[in-house]
Amino acid sequence: MAGITEKQKNIFHHAREIIKQDESIPEEEKEGIFKLIRVLVEVADLAPSKLPNQEESPTAFTQEIISRHALMAAVKQQIDELESLKKLSLNVTSSLDLQTVLDTVVAEAMRLVKNSRAAHIFLYSHGKLEFGSSLTAEGLKNMPVAMPRKEGLTATVVASGVPIIVEDITDHPLYANVSQNWRGSIIGLPLKYNKSIVGVMNLSRSTVGGFTRAELRLIGLVADLAAVAISNASLHQQVAAQANTDSVTGLPNRRALDERIQEEIRFARRMNSEFSVVMMDLDGFKAVNDTYGHVVGDELLYSLFNYLAENIRPTDFLARYGGDELTLVSREANQDMAENVTQKIIDLVRGYKPAFAEKKNIQLGITAGIAIYPTHSKTAGDLLRAADAALYQAKKHHRGSYSIAKITTGPLDPITLPRRKPE
Repeated sequence: MAGITEKQKNIFHHAREIIKQDESIPEEEKEGIFKLIRVLVEVADLAPSKLPNQEESPTAFTQEIISRHALMAAVKQQIDELESLKKLSLNVTSSLDLQTVLDTVVAEAMRLVKNSRAAHIFLYSHGKLEFGSSLTAEGLKNMPVAMPRKEGLTATVVASGVPIIVEDITDHPLYANVSQNWRGSIIGLPLKYNKSIVGVMNLSRSTVGGFTRAELRLIGLVADLAAVAISNASLHQQVAAQANTDSVTGLPNRRALDERIQEEIRFARRMNSEFSVVMMDLDGFKAVNDTYGHVVGDELLYSLFNYLAENIRPTDFLARYGGDELTLVSREANQDMAENVTQKIIDLVRGYKPAFAEKKNIQLGITAGIAIYPTHSKTAGDLLRAADAALYQAKKHHRGSYSIAKITTGPLDPITLPRRKPE
């Protein structure tokens, strides 16, 4: 400190000691405050009367500078928080797709907290927790480190309904029986909407210790916005599902079928593969309605169609086309595969006995028409028409079996003989 007066040295010494002992000042800001005091003192040297001349004065002078710096820092922090909140609100509420919302929330949470290691969201509904989204500091997405434990942090947050901070994972009852490799600190926050918990967000750090008030405030805002966004996205998902679901059978409806076929066309083009569309019509159903009424008829459709849905590949898509008609879409299924699954369905229907019809003479069968993409058509509408025309020919000439759509080069006129006769 060459070139400074004893009075300045005295001020600098007192200032440094005061700043050093003040725990309310973040460590990374202390040197900046001291430099500010030094500049102000050196500038004030041009007007000596402005310098403190009492022994207590260096303390008062330093405290005033600290106070003003703290006020400026608080204002800056609030501005930063408002800016973060604005970005967060725009990002989190910009989509009604649930997965997009969840992925955005964990990314924002990671961005707002220093030394973040990983963020996880688990959705909570009807007493059950299920994985929603995750992100690690290395950029690994949607790969949970561990699922919620019965006595773990996530379950405890759900049970208590309040945030839980674990300052040191290695020394906390909630982590008594976990991997010894787990280190750092973590916070678990309930995601609440209308007083109901819709999920839990956990944010872990590589460092131990508590979270700052600013971090807790921002994380709390993230949690509040996340709860609203998750609820809105979930409601949108439910409404969309209802719009694509048949009210009688619970199977996908015609609208969902159209969307699925378009999706399969895109997939088949990308993978240079085939897929099949099978149109099916239930035989003997009119007699059920005429004899036992529409209530029994609806019960039959529900039980039979869901029985068939349970006995096809998980990758297959079965929809109610209308009335007593079904449509099956099978990904990466050529003609032989389509014939096999169609015959399986015919056999299942032939042997099906409704539980409510033990003493009723109900004889059921099913007839089908098969079309293959891209052999019989390359568009969704023409593919359905090809399968439907093949179904018409099967019902006309060999009810209880199936026909394959005819390969055409002009307007669709699908018609073939059955490749397999009914037993």
